[in-house]
Amino acid sequence: MMEQLEFFDIPSPCVNVCQSNEKGYCLGCYRTRDERFYWQQLSATQKRTVLKACRFRRFKAYKEQLNSLQETILENENLTLF
Repeated sequence: MMEQLEFFDIPSPCVNVCQSNEKGYCLGCYRTRDERFYWQQLSATQKRTVLKACRFRRFKAYKEQLNSLQETILENENLTLF
């Protein structure tokens, strides 16, 4: 498969947070350590694949946070019933 020509480099999604969560993903951009380290060596296609994975990881993390928050709210509401 031929690589599509890119006229502009795909910029790094780094937001200068650079801290990893318990799963090893950066808390700022949701890349793995290797994805961050090798970003400059990746092809444009590989970078787009990484960006897509980051969007999925971010969505999943937000969804987990929302579920956790909802559970906490429900637990607190149940405690106030007694």
